[in-house]
Amino acid sequence: MAWNWLRGAPTAGPAELSKSPAKRLESKAGFIGEGFVALQLAGQASWTPRDYASLARHGYLGNAIVHAAVRLIAQTAAAVPWLLYEGATEHGEHPLLSLLDRPNAKQAGVTFLEALYGQLLLSGNAYVERLSGASAVAELHLLRPDRVAVVADEDGWPVALEHRGAKGAARRIALAEDAGPEGGAAALHLALFHPLDDHYGLAPLQAALSALDIHNAASRWNKALLDNAARPSGALVYAPKEGGNLSDEQFERLKTELEDGYSGPSRAGRPLLLEGGLDWKAMGLTPQEMDFVEARNGAARDIALAFGVPPMLLGIPGDNTYANYKEANRAFYRLTILPLVTRIATELSAWLTPAFGPDLRLWFDADAVEGLSGERDALWQRIGQADFLTDDEKREAVGYQPLPAMEQR
Repeated sequence: MAWNWLRGAPTAGPAELSKSPAKRLESKAGFIGEGFVALQLAGQASWTPRDYASLARHGYLGNAIVHAAVRLIAQTAAAVPWLLYEGATEHGEHPLLSLLDRPNAKQAGVTFLEALYGQLLLSGNAYVERLSGASAVAELHLLRPDRVAVVADEDGWPVALEHRGAKGAARRIALAEDAGPEGGAAALHLALFHPLDDHYGLAPLQAALSALDIHNAASRWNKALLDNAARPSGALVYAPKEGGNLSDEQFERLKTELEDGYSGPSRAGRPLLLEGGLDWKAMGLTPQEMDFVEARNGAARDIALAFGVPPMLLGIPGDNTYANYKEANRAFYRLTILPLVTRIATELSAWLTPAFGPDLRLWFDADAVEGLSGERDALWQRIGQADFLTDDEKREAVGYQPLPAMEQR
């Protein structure tokens, strides 16, 4: 049964009509009747902006799922060790390996790469500046994505980066190949694929922005319910037998008493003392409306999948895509970590190796990745049982060089 709390149509003058709908409903002066009710109007959806600062603030800094996904990818990828080849020869020690082990005075190699992967995931872009010494590359530094703009020539090809420091001073860093003794370019721009942008990459979090806002909104809603004794708001009805309305002074006094005496987690569950024709009507929510847990888990799964992290690895319930944790971890390495590390290794190799000599190639040591040890053991077992292969062919099949002739004897 509907509760008809209005006796007549609203009568509002120009001053009242100029107020916002919420203010007009809050004020009793615009209505003729013998009661009032506190209403909460539903507003339009508010979406997080797509710039780097907003994604970092509302995502990595303010959402546990985004933070865990980015940190897991960045730390795992940064821990993969590097290899350097010159032709078919592998170098155990080399100035380029030393540079990657200590890119600058403030960061070790793992810390530098973790920040690089993190910026790439949150922005879709990562910018590396190379500082050259007297004879070789001296340091590598990361440039924060929100402070960098790509400069294009008349034909639309990127030729430089414009970097603005913390104080707003701008400087230009060349992207084109130079003719100096170091070779290569002074800056490197790494960008994830973006179908609608020629210069900037697409952050995975942008594809999951709706899920991010839903997850954050559900968390705030649950927190508000906890602050309100896990109950939704109700309506305080004034309906005296003799009729009439509250005066302005009584209206404001009642609002103040409700806010000061019955709101906040420390006052949750306090009984409401009513008199003089006041009645409290609690507003309930349906089970579907209260099912915020499943809504948050669904949004969390969308966020994890956008980053390429199996939801099982983040502790998100309800995902049965993988039979067990071991299988999910192997898929994470194969489908997310190795493609990302391959991309970075290829870009850094093409950018840095000309400064250190010809025929150099950077790569990564997949055999040292602990998450792929099961696959590696299975491969070695299959190769070891292949009697039709020679020892050199077996070594080549698992990525090793043939033994010298003297060692074979």
